[in-house]
Amino acid sequence: MDRSKEDRYSRQCLFEPIGAEGQARLAGARAALIGCGALGTVIADRLVRAGVGHLRIADRDFVELDNLQRQTLFDEEHARLRMPKAKAAASSLEAVNSEVEIEALTLDVVPANIEDILRGCDLALDATDNLEARFLLNDACLKLDLPWVHGAAVGSCGQVMPVIPWETACYRCYLPGRPAEPLQGCDVLGVLGTVTGIIGDLQATYAIQYLSGNPMPAGVLTFVDVWDNEFLQFPVNRLDGCPACSGGEFSFLERKATSWSTSLCGRNAVQITPAEEKELDLDELLSDLARVGEVESNGYLLVFRTGDHELTIFPTGRAIIKGTTDEGVARSLYSRYIGL
Repeated sequence: MDRSKEDRYSRQCLFEPIGAEGQARLAGARAALIGCGALGTVIADRLVRAGVGHLRIADRDFVELDNLQRQTLFDEEHARLRMPKAKAAASSLEAVNSEVEIEALTLDVVPANIEDILRGCDLALDATDNLEARFLLNDACLKLDLPWVHGAAVGSCGQVMPVIPWETACYRCYLPGRPAEPLQGCDVLGVLGTVTGIIGDLQATYAIQYLSGNPMPAGVLTFVDVWDNEFLQFPVNRLDGCPACSGGEFSFLERKATSWSTSLCGRNAVQITPAEEKELDLDELLSDLARVGEVESNGYLLVFRTGDHELTIFPTGRAIIKGTTDEGVARSLYSRYIGL
């Protein structure tokens, strides 16, 4: 290790379980981060400062003012510009550690692209905000034999569970299917920035352990309630009848040929992802939409307003339609103004 790297990572190398050899392993490691909100910004910051060699960040959203309470890589200028979160995170992280290769992907993680996103990585980290994405990540990591670290937080509570495919319990051993009642998220219950910080730090710690050549505490779910000062751990065993890691059923991964429309909880908005993403000419679309409504661009996306609705349009054809939770209305607006 050269002297500059020794200086940068000196305190971490002094920690015996890592040392110079573990630091060199980190420098050669590749991690995929799925989601870059409250958990993801903490994880990304820790991994980049720790010296992971390559970090691939995939996120579908853009920065808004109410993110800043807990999403630690963003600032008011990012929110004003509506910067895509992956791009905004990359710009902040590159100023922290120019030695780390950061790959920023502004896209929705869906069955058609998740294997490409994860391929070539040594570990995946779950910083998503919904069960569908976690079930999909579980399927893809099993298929690719890729270890990953689940994390979630809402209110003052959070949980973390590392998964080593085919060795430990997978996510569907812990939760075989969707609950009968929908789970409320932070848009309904709120969330403390302190709990997202703790959960993200735990996920990053497990990642550093694994990528530096140390064992992760897999097969264990850690539960934290920062408000009531609870820190509990529970063993999670492989489920004999698990549809994924026992039955080999990857039902969430196999839905590859459909377009997706998703009502975004608490945001009065619907996201539409076309079945086949195509690169839009944003300048041409800007000119077209300017004839029928108010439109602006920040170089990464367009924001188009018409009546009570606002369409945020990404270069791949994905759009977030604000002002409705009706997927039929959203699809109609999408077809009318984007037409893919």
